[in-house]
Amino acid sequence: MSIAVFGAGAVGCYYGAMLARAGEAVTLIGRPALVQAVQSRGLRFEKDGRVETLSLPATTDPAAVAGADLVLVAVKSPDTEAAARAIAPHLAPGAGVLSLQNGIGNAAILSAVLGRPALPAVVYVAVALTAPGHVTHKGRGELVLGDGPGADSVAARLMAAGVPCTVSPQAETALWVKLTVNCALNALSALTRQPYGTIIARPDAEPTIRAIVAECQAVAQASGVPLPAEILAQVLRIAETMPGQLSSTAQDLMAGKPTEIASLNGEIARRGAALGLPVPLNRALALMVGLAERA
Repeated sequence: MSIAVFGAGAVGCYYGAMLARAGEAVTLIGRPALVQAVQSRGLRFEKDGRVETLSLPATTDPAAVAGADLVLVAVKSPDTEAAARAIAPHLAPGAGVLSLQNGIGNAAILSAVLGRPALPAVVYVAVALTAPGHVTHKGRGELVLGDGPGADSVAARLMAAGVPCTVSPQAETALWVKLTVNCALNALSALTRQPYGTIIARPDAEPTIRAIVAECQAVAQASGVPLPAEILAQVLRIAETMPGQLSSTAQDLMAGKPTEIASLNGEIARRGAALGLPVPLNRALALMVGLAERA
């Protein structure tokens, strides 16, 4: 039994490292800089104040998913369809596919292209690639899996690797909750290059976040996914418990990488327009991050 991580960025490397530490045979598939670093000196994994080096295969070749019985897809949301087409010719007939991605609808895209069910997962982890081949864990790490075929066995392997994992029929709602958290915090962190703690310390931050969340709630409700009444409290609690965390969007922008803003605030803007709902804050945040990304 082996596991392939397709899209080995910060999130993919973190869960790949956790599984490899537990004795799973893990192959990382990522960009050349990551692959060169791991091939030359191993994956450096920083967690709980300790740094260890893990020796595991790394490649840029999508064909490396061949033979894996489980593939973790951790590419950015705009790359989901292309990723599915890249790995489709090489997947073993019985291989499971797990989407470790932000946004909503990625598992459905994977399922449609691959012709097999892909499990959605809601990812709650603060991690960063602090250097090529060096992943740093900053907080949390739990997953919520959708209750599709094979979910229980995938969850069991993750839990055996020390990853808190639950299987839930409410995974779609959890994905919308995560989307709302990302919409409320990611763009603000990216545009200001500030961590969550600095943002929420501002007296004008809470009403701004409240308004962003309200737009997301309205779109979710109209899409048939009512969000929990305490969603704003959840957003603020995440910011309070991870005060030093820069959002993944901020990390991408600062590193000159493409962001996922089109699948975050941009997704709310698109759905709001289709539903006839005003979402000016989400539209403005998507526009500003998109412009900053181009610059």
